[in-house]
Amino acid sequence: MSFSIIRLIPGDPVTNIIGERGASEERVQEIRKNLGLDKSVIEQYFIFTKNAIQGEFGDSIVTKQPVWNDFKILWPATFELSMLAMLWSSLAGLALGVLAASKRNSFWDYGAVSLSTIGFAMPLFWWGLIVIFFFAVTLGWFPVSGRISVEFDVPYRTGLYLIDSLLSGQMNAFFSALKHMALPAFVLGTVSLALIVRVTRSSFIDIQKEDYIRTARAKGLRKSQILFKHIFKNALPQILTALGLAFGQLLTGAIMTETLFSWPGIGRWIVKSIEARDYPSVQAGLFYSMLIIVFINFVTDELIKIVNPKLRDSVNL
Repeated sequence: MSFSIIRLIPGDPVTNIIGERGASEERVQEIRKNLGLDKSVIEQYFIFTKNAIQGEFGDSIVTKQPVWNDFKILWPATFELSMLAMLWSSLAGLALGVLAASKRNSFWDYGAVSLSTIGFAMPLFWWGLIVIFFFAVTLGWFPVSGRISVEFDVPYRTGLYLIDSLLSGQMNAFFSALKHMALPAFVLGTVSLALIVRVTRSSFIDIQKEDYIRTARAKGLRKSQILFKHIFKNALPQILTALGLAFGQLLTGAIMTETLFSWPGIGRWIVKSIEARDYPSVQAGLFYSMLIIVFINFVTDELIKIVNPKLRDSVNL
């Protein structure tokens, strides 16, 4: 799919390389031959498939470096942004979901449902522009772009600025990185927040109807005991599934968010590669992102088996 779609977009990578001034026909054909574009699309596809199976996606047309090197450099920025977005959306989503289920048909319930519906349907590019205009342009509380202020030089260890700044003992750099990350993480976590609220609320409401919950109430157990020992424990598999899906949404939503905030991550790299018709980078970026999502889904499934022994026993059977 990635191989086909990128080639359906009007434009030619050779044109982007030689620029508006152009070049001789011999030079154009030489560049096309070096890039492997002189072959038919079918031949290009089989060459791409053969190399992809071996994990080789070639060199970037723009940077002239192996696309894996570009991915390794840019991936920590996307991962760090996604983790912060996941952290706040998970905590807020669980709290709002539990509150809505505990106070069903109340103001809090209607408010949480409305918030999740709006957040799920809200276009990220529109929401991001509003956040930038209000918090960055009007109030000036947060920077608009970048990962850290230019005056800080954080030694590269993990590629994660929050961790690297702490390891180097630069607390000012840590707060600068956190401040730069606040707005894009807030925007990126909105869709995940909506999903987590809805799944948590529905799971808690369904479990509250079970006989063992009525028995626990009849025994006189405290609400907190019923909530965390019985309801939350049995709702955890559904919640973990929602968290796994939400993290996949974060990776896809990062494309729009990173473009809006000029965040130097995988999402912005893919967009710029599409604009440059950098076929190897687009194909590699999508492929590596899909592998990460598959890995996250696998880990989520294994965690669900751990928290739900019945499911693990049924799978073993």
